[in-house]
Amino acid sequence: MAARLMYAREEREYFTAKRKAARQLGVDSRYRPKDLPSNAEIRDQILRLADCYEGTERQDRLKDMRLGALRMMRLLAAFRPRLIGSVLTGHVRLGSDVDLHVFSDDSQSVTNVLAAERLPFAVERKRVVKQGEERIFTHVRVHDRFDFELTVYAADKANYPFKSSITGKLIERASPAELELLLRQAYPGIDPDAAATELADVADRFDVYRLLLEPLADVKQSAAYHPEGDALYHSLQVFELARDRVPWDEEFLLAALLHDVGKAIDPRDHVAAGLQALEGAVTERTEFLIAHHMDAAALEDGTLGHRAKARLRASEHYDDLMLLRELDRAGRRRGVEVGTVADALAYVRGLDDEGR
Repeated sequence: MAARLMYAREEREYFTAKRKAARQLGVDSRYRPKDLPSNAEIRDQILRLADCYEGTERQDRLKDMRLGALRMMRLLAAFRPRLIGSVLTGHVRLGSDVDLHVFSDDSQSVTNVLAAERLPFAVERKRVVKQGEERIFTHVRVHDRFDFELTVYAADKANYPFKSSITGKLIERASPAELELLLRQAYPGIDPDAAATELADVADRFDVYRLLLEPLADVKQSAAYHPEGDALYHSLQVFELARDRVPWDEEFLLAALLHDVGKAIDPRDHVAAGLQALEGAVTERTEFLIAHHMDAAALEDGTLGHRAKARLRASEHYDDLMLLRELDRAGRRRGVEVGTVADALAYVRGLDDEGR
């Protein structure tokens, strides 16, 4: 029960999960701590749940997370980074982040590197009192293809023997060189640096999509044409409809999701603004569909000129364009349940992973 609570992210701390599980199972409140399962036993059960629910996808994600960790560690090499946690040990599950220790007497020097790489991050300082001693831990949470948690320690702690709260033993950790060796041993024939670079290219374009989509939540539209509400809700509706029709077609799904991103940039000409923002981040086919989705509307209502109409009909993507128009028109309902931007991008990213 404790493992299920933690796997579902209802609880994050082992001890809290144990107590809640005990209450839910009706265990007498007079139990002793040793009557409860150990942290290691719960961790093993979480891994069994991950294997049950996630199957082979978990191993694929583990590989990509290790490659992402190597890329981040190369970026932060000046701070003697060490990989710890589930990505190193292999105990990842859906929602796991990449845990790194970095060593610097000034956390801003770490965040300056992240800012220079235009990686979104947030700094958190956590106060912990243990055995009467107060300590402040600095965590930097980084959003890339995967979420990273960097714990910043003083520079003189680089060789400190940290212990695990789960096992009480020394924490397993790996330097960039040790992680590269692990990758070569676990995945024979891999070129870690080349694979990490390829993964970064994928991460970069998905970050572009996210940054363009999120502002659409603040774009209010004409109730006469868009009774459903803001532009993001509309875009997510169109994406869900597209996923029902062509769930395998990454290019079309991206066109459905991104066709209105320009509305948050220049509502006077959202098509041109969106295409400029997406330049180099989408394929020619996706670009064509976005570029002409308003022409398809004009074609449908009879206001498109004869020559433009002929050019559209001569295109190899004409049928796809008219399908996009159909879904664009249908994605304007109030109260329809849709996923989040993260959900949509995770689905498309999964198709990209399958094709690589």
